[in-house]
Amino acid sequence: MCDMHEVASVDRALDFNGATAAVCDAVLRLRGEALHDALGQAAADLLASPRGRFLPGAGAGVGSPIGASPVLRQVVAGASEQFGIYEVAGRAHYAPDDARQLASLAHLTASLLQVHSLAVRSTHAYAAMEAQLAHQSQILDQIHESVLTMDQMGYITSWNRGAEELFGYSALEAIGRNILFLYADEDEGFHDTFAEQGGRMMEVRRRKKSGDVFWASLSLSPLRDLAERPIGLIAYLTDITERKQAEEQLHHLAYYDELTGMPNRTLFARLVDQALMVAQRNEAAGCVLFVDLNRFKRINDTLGRRIGDELLRQVAQRFRDTLRDEDVVARLSGDEFAVGLFDIRQHFEATTVAQKLQAALDAPFMIGGHDLRVGASIGISVYPQDGSDAETLLGLADIAMERAKQDESNPDRSVAFYSQDMNQGMQERMRIESGLRQALGNGELILYYQPKFEIGSDRIVGAEALVRWMHPTRGLVPPSEFIPLAETTGLIVQVGEWVLEQACAQAAIWQRAGLPPFRLAVNVSAREFTPALPVRVAETLARYQLDPSWLELEITESTLMHDFERVTAIMDRINQLGVALSLDDFGTGYSSLSYLKRFPIHTLKIDRSFTCGIPDDASDCAIAGTIISMAQQLGLRVIAEGVETLEQLAFLREAGCDEVQGYLYSKPVPALDFERCLRENWLLVA
Repeated sequence: MCDMHEVASVDRALDFNGATAAVCDAVLRLRGEALHDALGQAAADLLASPRGRFLPGAGAGVGSPIGASPVLRQVVAGASEQFGIYEVAGRAHYAPDDARQLASLAHLTASLLQVHSLAVRSTHAYAAMEAQLAHQSQILDQIHESVLTMDQMGYITSWNRGAEELFGYSALEAIGRNILFLYADEDEGFHDTFAEQGGRMMEVRRRKKSGDVFWASLSLSPLRDLAERPIGLIAYLTDITERKQAEEQLHHLAYYDELTGMPNRTLFARLVDQALMVAQRNEAAGCVLFVDLNRFKRINDTLGRRIGDELLRQVAQRFRDTLRDEDVVARLSGDEFAVGLFDIRQHFEATTVAQKLQAALDAPFMIGGHDLRVGASIGISVYPQDGSDAETLLGLADIAMERAKQDESNPDRSVAFYSQDMNQGMQERMRIESGLRQALGNGELILYYQPKFEIGSDRIVGAEALVRWMHPTRGLVPPSEFIPLAETTGLIVQVGEWVLEQACAQAAIWQRAGLPPFRLAVNVSAREFTPALPVRVAETLARYQLDPSWLELEITESTLMHDFERVTAIMDRINQLGVALSLDDFGTGYSSLSYLKRFPIHTLKIDRSFTCGIPDDASDCAIAGTIISMAQQLGLRVIAEGVETLEQLAFLREAGCDEVQGYLYSKPVPALDFERCLRENWLLVA
């Protein structure tokens, strides 16, 4: 009995496997009535029944009877859907095991039908999506606007035909590259607030495959996934180059003089007002120059407008060449120009600029075979004394120009400030400048020498050569009156050359007279500190056969702060000549160890502004003590200038200072007096 039961179980298992295979095959291959018939046959075969059928749908069982009872039924249903009912009949009896077999087959069938249903729906959905994407792609390709998408890092993920036509790159060339390769401006970044948020218009410059740069209107919109999370950006671009060119042309017509290309009065006023806002924040000065050409109207009336226009163009170019890039220059109308100066330390510097503009017109203008000459009268107004806006300053400068034009003696060199007191100051400065130029050629400059004493021994170890101006009518002019003016006008270079020449000539006389060698210090301005300086020093030493140990050059801290490599090269060449270098006015500038240890300097000179407060001012004492300590650490000598009291000397001696210079020992004296002092000191300390 046991063996027969096992055989029956195996047969049923084989029958179930066969029914399963039949159901799977039917679901995969068949549809409609054919599928239903195959499923019914599989159920009948499973239970060895003469009849079997599959009734589809939730209302299955309503049809005609399958036969006389008994009938075995089983619903075929998934989790949320009923697919139909299995019915089998024709046997005399159905056991519980038969019902379980049919239930298993129904469960399998439901699972297969559910998977098939999902597959069918997915296929339809994908097909619909592909159709929709193809439709959208066709729409994007048909519109003229360039549309592209990129991920959050800026890498391009799609590229429509409009983008291909605009940039010249195919989709194959563009997709996968970072959007930055299309940028025309290198400093333009991708990750900014606009790129992250999108949603607004901006105008940008982009580069085509051909290399051409064009203007585009750009709008960025966020690209999101199904969960509304940002995954990139959608960019819409339209070529607006023609519009931008038209705008630029209108802007140029509105704000620039058509003849000279200079800003016109409207733009000049805007630029000046902007500069005044900066000057106000920085508490700086500013000036407006009103320039009116002399003799232009006669030339224009006589030779015609064509000649006159070309003359104005050439005048404008000379003015541009004379002024700095940061200066604002404009043509107002006719033969009137205006200049705005705002990067100046004091308003009197405007006088120097005015003179340069007038000097730029000295050379004749060769136009149409004519030798033409024009000059200019210039009026100056000053911010904030005279006004706080461009139009006010321009109007007052115009009034000052009319005042300048009244100078009939030399209208081409006439300059006037609007304020009377400034006018007087300007006239005085111009008189001093003119006199200084004459002094250089008339032998009115002389050298005085102030001894330098070694602390402890009281021995003269050096001297500083100081220029003085012996004016034929005013007498001795203080250096404070003409040295700053020489710095401003550039005359300091000629003065410096004269001082070096005369100092070396005098030192050579003392050398031949057998005086003990000492360092004769000559001040060198920042304007003189050029690669030509070592050559000039070498030639001067050779000309007077002066041993280099007699010469020392004093430079200021500000000289060291520009172009480290160039300055170091110049200093090294001077050192190679055997000439010593001293750093003057130390403590008033950067006073940093970082550059002291890198430059070949022999001596630090404490500025008189710190020694004058010693020993009563704690701050001056601290600064002087720190400078001395710093120099000792670097192996440099220290000299203090402006020493006038024994108390100052005592403090400096205690702090370790090496040398002093000042009225306590000697004021600057002429060469003969210094030589006598030197001989007496030599005998005294010997």
